[in-house]
Amino acid sequence: MLTELETARLRLRHFRAADLDPYAALCADPEVMRYVGDRSVLSREDAWRQMAMLAGHWHLRGFGMWAVEERTTGAFVGRVGLYYPEGWPDREVAWALARPFWGRGYATEAARAALGEAFGRLGWARVISLIDPANTRSVRLAERLGERLEGEATIRGHRVAVYALPRSAWREA
Repeated sequence: MLTELETARLRLRHFRAADLDPYAALCADPEVMRYVGDRSVLSREDAWRQMAMLAGHWHLRGFGMWAVEERTTGAFVGRVGLYYPEGWPDREVAWALARPFWGRGYATEAARAALGEAFGRLGWARVISLIDPANTRSVRLAERLGERLEGEATIRGHRVAVYALPRSAWREA
């Protein structure tokens, strides 16, 4: 089921072809990609392939990443959502925002909406976030969401910290 969400300031919607330019710019920014995926920038072609993979994730899993845009301007902010590719230790809430939108609370706002979907409509018992321990901004965001450090994992050759949030803790927050 393809769902779209709205928050006070944001619209979480499905990727569309017109997102390629801003998404490719996000994926070409070394500061954004410093802790994401394989820790390297993506070419425009690889950004398109990743968008196609994210769209396909919805078809195969029934949930996925949303393109995030400002409601007032329609500006592309980044991607936030739910992710569970083959080989992942558990279902994840994840985020990557374009640098001009850092520091505005957008990642927190969008991730909370995604968690509401995970624990609400999807009925998940828990969710994780896989974060490079050096990514202090994402660690702080995970903690604001109520996630707590649970351990470590190796994902695609990179050691990451596993932050987890059970539904019971989400309800309490």
